[in-house]
Formats: sequence, C-alpha cells, structure tokens
Amino acid sequence: MATKTARADRVTATREAILTTAERLFAEHGVYAVSNRQISEAAGQGNTAAVGYHFGTKADLVRAIVRKHTAEMERIRDRMVAETGDSDDPRDWIACIVRPATEHLAALGNPTWFARFSAQVTTDPALRDIIADDALSSPSMVRTLDGLKRCLPKLPAEVRAERSAMMRQLMVHMNAERERALADGTPTPRKNWHDAATGLIDAVLGLWMAPVTTAR
Repeated sequence: MATKTARADRVTATREAILTTAERLFAEHGVYAVSNRQISEAAGQGNTAAVGYHFGTKADLVRAIVRKHTAEMERIRDRMVAETGDSDDPRDWIACIVRPATEHLAALGNPTWFARFSAQVTTDPALRDIIADDALSSPSMVRTLDGLKRCLPKLPAEVRAERSAMMRQLMVHMNAERERALADGTPTPRKNWHDAATGLIDAVLGLWMAPVTTAR
C-alpha cells in the first residue's frame, strides 16, 4: 500500500510539474512554438516522452491546464452569482464574468502565466474552442449570461454577437497585458487586480450600452 501511495504521489508531482512548466512556456512563446521535449526537459523529466505519456496530445495538455484554473474560477463565480440573485443591473452580471479571473490571478501571486496562456490559446484557431467550451458550459456562466441578456437593451442579433466577441477579446487581452507588466516589473494603470477588474467592468458596460449606428 505504501509503495502504491508513493508511486501515486510521484505521478501527481510529475503531472503538476508538467502542467506548470507547459503553462509558462506556452504563455511566453506560444503553444506550437514549444515542443513536448522542451516541456519535459524544463520540467526536469528525464523521459522526454513524459508529456505524451501523462497527457496525450497537445490539445489534451492545453485542456488540462485550462481545467486546472477554471475549477477555482467557477467556485468564485458560483459565490458571486448567488450574491447577485435576480439583479436587474447589468454591471452586477458583468462583474460575474470579469472578477472570477482577476480574483484567481490575484490569489496566485506574481508571477502568473494563465492570462498570457489564455491569450495565446484564444488566438489559435485549433485551440480557442477549448477555453470557450469549458467556460460557456458551466451552470454559473449560463446563469450569468442569461442575467446579463435580461438586463441589456434590445440589440440586433449581429450587434449582440459582435459585442460579445469584443467583450471576450477585451477581457482576455487586458488581463494578459497586466500580467505581462507585473511579470516584467513595469508600471500598470491600476494598482491591483481588483481595481483593474473595476476598470474592465466599466469598459465592458460602456461597450454594451453604446448606441447602435444605423447602416447608411
């Protein structure tokens, strides 16, 4: 029994080392610029096939990194959605979209890599659905998006789709820019992640409430 427990602990430690290393390398260099061999070596694994052995394909590895973080973000969103109740203020629902990620990043300390990793993945046509599928399928996100939709002014379908895409891009890349600045030790517009989220919520709210210009 002790031998089995020790082996399970080693496997867990190996998987965690690979996940952490892959997240950092993907964030810094891009997903397809980094080979499984490079990840294995940087993670201190003598077996250069360790990544494939433990995770399978590169898409499977990316999915495992995403799920490592989304579990905690979902816990935060669940709490926020419960506190929001049946609010008819769109700002409350936008906060439920924005703050889980920023609270999670703040709790991780500095440096972090998940925001930059997410930016790399969401710009890759072969991988971007991994993040979207995980996020949009969660019960708390479904309720959040329903609550936001209920509070927004009536918009043409194409405008709603366009602004949804703008919101995603703004969130992903602003978080990545702040994370990069913190890692590099360069100035940031806001002093902490909470204030950065407040500014982002303001911007997203303004985006949704902006007038719609009729095509001419």
